[in-house]
Amino acid sequence: MEQFVSLISTRTIILVLVSIGSCIACGRAEYRIEDECCLMCSPGNHVYKHCTEFTSTSYVPCVDSTFLDEPNGLMKCAPCSSCYSGLGLRVKQPCNPQSDDFCEALEGFFCLLSNKNGCRIAQKHRSCKPGQYIHQRGTTSTDTVCSDCTGDTYSDGSFTSCQTYTQCESLGLQEIKPGSPWWDSECGPQLSHSTARSRISAVASMTVVLAGAVF
Repeated sequence: MEQFVSLISTRTIILVLVSIGSCIACGRAEYRIEDECCLMCSPGNHVYKHCTEFTSTSYVPCVDSTFLDEPNGLMKCAPCSSCYSGLGLRVKQPCNPQSDDFCEALEGFFCLLSNKNGCRIAQKHRSCKPGQYIHQRGTTSTDTVCSDCTGDTYSDGSFTSCQTYTQCESLGLQEIKPGSPWWDSECGPQLSHSTARSRISAVASMTVVLAGAVF
């Protein structure tokens, strides 16, 4: 009976030890495969064969536009991202086995979404409309800011400040089209009194002729 109890106790101890062994965490530079803690590959490499009780981890470099930028226990490398121009991106630093493509916004675009590998999605800077001026030019990280023209000023949307209407009278000219927030006032030559009277007479005569034609 004592031998039986001793046998049970021994087996219990063995099972407890095995259970404790399977719960022991691997080191920071290791990864677990079944009951083994294998040494991780260095960045730029992936696992070729996992370690065993008798052998170490074997690894090979990332190739063919793939990468791994951290120590790992992976069997495959990750495919490099592409800096698609359709997403407003261009390559700032090309992919290599240890790092992904580093992208940046194209000229005239700003970044909407970024991560440790640079910009992932960019958007074109907004264009200010006629009646607005460029209050703040867009950068690679911010959009253009537009503001409305007020008072006797105008902008076609491309100005960095609103422009004051041209004062026709100060130039010795006559205003033939008033200014608006979208355009400047339009000036023309001053009409002499005789010319003005002649034009008024011509208009009056034409009116009489048209009236006679109607009746």
